[in-house]
Amino acid sequence: MEAPLVKTPVKRTSRDIRTANRYEVLRQIIAASPTSRKELAAVTGLSVATVATLVGELLDLRMITEVGFEDSAGGRPRGLVAVNESGGALIGVDMAETYVRVELFDLGLNVLARAVEDMRPGESRPEQVVGRVATAVGSVVAQAGVEGARVLGVGVSMPGQVDRETGIAEYAPNWDWHDVPLLDMLSEVIAYPLYLDNPLRACAVAELWFGAARGRGDAVVVNLGTGVGAGLVLGGGLHRGVSNSAGEWGHTTLVLDGRLCHCGNHGCVETYIGAPGIMLNLRELSPRSTLLHAGDQTATIDALAHGVAGGDPVAVKVVRDTAGYLGAGISDLVNLFNPEVVVLSSWVAKKLGGPLLDEVRASVRRRALKRPFAATEIVLSPIPTDPVCLGAATFALEGALQSVGQRTAKRTTLARSRTAPPS
Repeated sequence: MEAPLVKTPVKRTSRDIRTANRYEVLRQIIAASPTSRKELAAVTGLSVATVATLVGELLDLRMITEVGFEDSAGGRPRGLVAVNESGGALIGVDMAETYVRVELFDLGLNVLARAVEDMRPGESRPEQVVGRVATAVGSVVAQAGVEGARVLGVGVSMPGQVDRETGIAEYAPNWDWHDVPLLDMLSEVIAYPLYLDNPLRACAVAELWFGAARGRGDAVVVNLGTGVGAGLVLGGGLHRGVSNSAGEWGHTTLVLDGRLCHCGNHGCVETYIGAPGIMLNLRELSPRSTLLHAGDQTATIDALAHGVAGGDPVAVKVVRDTAGYLGAGISDLVNLFNPEVVVLSSWVAKKLGGPLLDEVRASVRRRALKRPFAATEIVLSPIPTDPVCLGAATFALEGALQSVGQRTAKRTTLARSRTAPPS
């Protein structure tokens, strides 16, 4: 019998560490412009000398700029640096089961342009989705009027399990995709560098940079949409797992022998709190409810939100029941990971908002252990834009910095080979 295929973790090289440090310094500059090298050293834990070198590299890349000095107590004025917002453009792509949303950002991660392509039922073949992405990417570039050379990269968030290294969408249960060479397909219609990952990671990074997880060491970002999952921030960094599959909480069992899930199992969390699961909650409670829009997740969730606001008893009961399931699942996360904060993110959480949050908090309070619950905040995502697009754009930024490091290393190696004495 063949041994199971297990990916061996790749040992980080000095180049990888340097890229990670460059990325972290730039992240802190974006988050707190303007700032000094000393402040960057304090917040990153790197030495002042290392920070000075990395800042010099970012200045050479024109990603940041010098912006003057600040007085220091009795010492020499400190030079300040800030992100060079016009130094490049980043694109984030949120591929979801019901839409493709694309946003174009400057280097300060301010949104410059948006485009949305709706996905109708039955339009989920890979070539159809790729066509939607290409159209939306072309639209935001045209809207923003940026030159192609300024686009540093396109981060693509793909639901399901993805292989970042090969660009393969390994498994998307809601679309029944298996081993789709997504990045290769996208590269045929999009000319910019492409970087693929998962919305769980995208949402977690967005919260870590600009949202409720900023400055937190341990956080869980619950992604509530058609699908469901949990992005994990552990020890101040994004947790991916050995095969980039961490966070598939939506496919953990909530109800033994419960509803059939697209993944093939029964009783998964997703079948009770994902948008289709919420529609089923409504259908089971009130089969003829006018709140139910068959085949239209967005319209049904909108109707429930309006119904709760208006005191509709069916809407209130459906949201309370859904929050009960969600609270039970989040209680497991609180007990297991002991996070500082749990963030409810994505479009279902945004639409159902405060009423859902209140019921979830009450549900978790009843079920979680007292000590970890007392240390955990449960909040809605404060990010005003699409957190998946924002997080995906940071993947493009990370990839751009990595490619810069690779080019620099190649130039150094070439220079050394030219100057080396003949053997």
